[in-house]
Amino acid sequence: MSMIVIENLSRDFRLVKRQHGKWGGLKSIFNREYTIKKAVNNISTTINKGEIIGFLGPNGAGKSTTIKMMVGILVPSSGKIVVNGINPFKNRKEHARNIGVVFGQRTQLWWDIPVSETLKLLKYMYKIPDKVYKENLECFFDLLSLGEFIDIPVRQLSLGQRMRADICCSLMHNPEILFLDEPTIGLDVVVKEKIRNFIKQINLVKQTTVILTTHDMQDIDKLCSRVIIIDKGTIMLDSDLKHMKNRFGNQEVVVVETINPVLDYNKLQIPGVLSVDLETNKLAVTYNKSIVNPSIIISRIMEIAHVRDIRIIEVQTEEIIRNIYEEISSQE
Repeated sequence: MSMIVIENLSRDFRLVKRQHGKWGGLKSIFNREYTIKKAVNNISTTINKGEIIGFLGPNGAGKSTTIKMMVGILVPSSGKIVVNGINPFKNRKEHARNIGVVFGQRTQLWWDIPVSETLKLLKYMYKIPDKVYKENLECFFDLLSLGEFIDIPVRQLSLGQRMRADICCSLMHNPEILFLDEPTIGLDVVVKEKIRNFIKQINLVKQTTVILTTHDMQDIDKLCSRVIIIDKGTIMLDSDLKHMKNRFGNQEVVVVETINPVLDYNKLQIPGVLSVDLETNKLAVTYNKSIVNPSIIISRIMEIAHVRDIRIIEVQTEEIIRNIYEEISSQE
């Protein structure tokens, strides 16, 4: 089932053209000129119910603009967007009942009242039935450890506590879709893991569709099944995570600790081996796994050294994304 359908979506911004010179500012008052910036340029994609999508791209790529059009904050310049059967900017009230939104640097919590009072206010705002409110509060209470801070005013919460409270608030009305913009930014490792586990659990139990923007590649590895990469307003890659790793993450490293020093590694000069780094009792061989099988490299190493330990290190998602960005830049 398609939850979000985007067809030929574009968004332009009209920017005032600054005039240089001593009288430039004065001239622009009476004779203002504009330039058009295309923030999103004719993108199309479909997101299905229950998917967790990593929506990635460098700063200024068009991620936030696209998310804001999905949420209904911005109106497209052209194209079509349908979210759960609703036009998000023409039916904002109905659309708001079906989505949850968390922006890492903003909050929907009331600053001077406890989290518990904020939740009660949201219950009335969204007209959440008593049974649903009670069930969700009990569920989120355990999964997000709300008991630590639920009766504390928001202004006294740590960043991690506030983020957990924000995520709880965004899901109390059982939205079909959850938009998360940098949900783990600035958080410590323990809180990040709690939030990731919570998102996975909600997605599994309630089939909530999640759109996630992040610069933390651990979020992508642990949550997302699919990645959409956007740059300069255009979708550069739309792929499941496994296929992306196979396509752009062909490099691996065999790290071998040896008992005796390795003096001669000519036998490792075979097609597919990219580099050999040698220390006294340690050998690191970088290779392209689409060309050569690591078992061949390991057997060659065992011919020239007595092996104590062997490890194969896969390329990290962060490195893969960097490679994709570099490839995009080289094509410009």
